[in-house]
Amino acid sequence: MLLLIGLATAAASIVTVVLMLNNPPVSLPRLCAVLVLAFGSSATVVYCYGWLSVILGGPFPERCEDRNASGAELVGMVEEDWPLRSACVYSDGATVEHLSMSINVLVRLLAGLALVLVCAGAVLHRRTPSVPEGPLGNS
Repeated sequence: MLLLIGLATAAASIVTVVLMLNNPPVSLPRLCAVLVLAFGSSATVVYCYGWLSVILGGPFPERCEDRNASGAELVGMVEEDWPLRSACVYSDGATVEHLSMSINVLVRLLAGLALVLVCAGAVLHRRTPSVPEGPLGNS
């Protein structure tokens, strides 16, 4: 469910960014806020995809073999939620990963970009002078 909500939020925020850029003037703090929403929801989507892959046994159709190429027996499977990891562990210490590191890197990159934009938006918001609205405030 979170995966679907994240997809909808990411798509809506990307459309909002495009509309904001097509209709100037653009308020930079508001643009940062919408970009935070886009990157944050994208990180959520990628993490949910990876978590679902771990729960279902990895994104690849193959399962753990009873013995690896060197003949070592399967000891067990390791599944971790963070960092996302699904691996077959053999008695000789070898592991076969079923989830690439790229998902973890992508989640951290998107979440890091969202965090940087939160900080930038806060700084820009503090620097932007507040203009009172109304008929007397614009004169």
